[in-house]
Amino acid sequence: MRDSSTSNDSIDAPARPATDDLDTVARVIHSRRSVRHYRPDPIPAGLLRRLTDLALQAPSSFNLQARSVVTVSDAAGLRALTAATGGQPHPQEAPVMLVFVAESAAHREGRHDIWETARANGAWSERYAAASPEDVQEFQKGLEARGLAREYAVKDAMIAASFLMIAAEAAGLATSPMNGWDEDAVKKAIGIEGRDDLHIALLMPLGLPAETRTHPGRRDRALTCFSETFGR
Repeated sequence: MRDSSTSNDSIDAPARPATDDLDTVARVIHSRRSVRHYRPDPIPAGLLRRLTDLALQAPSSFNLQARSVVTVSDAAGLRALTAATGGQPHPQEAPVMLVFVAESAAHREGRHDIWETARANGAWSERYAAASPEDVQEFQKGLEARGLAREYAVKDAMIAASFLMIAAEAAGLATSPMNGWDEDAVKKAIGIEGRDDLHIALLMPLGLPAETRTHPGRRDRALTCFSETFGR
């Protein structure tokens, strides 16, 4: 079975990014803050679509794309998410709430469009694309046997959420990865109650900030970044 992190038989060395591109990304990452209070200004539909499209460019195990994002902007949906989060201010104020859904049973669905698209784009060889469905099934069965299917899907959803947070900051919008919500209530709010194959990975408000947040700082690098082995 192939390594799930490999998406082709041969991998070309990536082009070295331009320094100014890296500086731009670094500036965006350093300026992003988690915002609790939002202005009610609506987000243009085109911008919202572009941000979610960028989130869905995130990598995923076997490129299975076992994650989705639900945008909630109507009053009833926002009220339901407010209740699901115990009355936190984010869904009461932000014009859009994003719900990232992890799909632990995605491999059981017909996802042949993934293999066909990769083949048509020349990203995967015929041999790799032909073997992918069987390899995915074998890999996922192993995850299920070890009780890790949900964990892997949630990881993929969180990567997508991270992409969106950075993209939103670059667009002048604020976000905040939320904790403190009832999963069953969130599922009901977005119409997937009773679905044991779907899991709520993250809630995230999106909108113009109504406050300025100061960087709280980060621990010294020597305490959190090591070489070769943990703690060294």
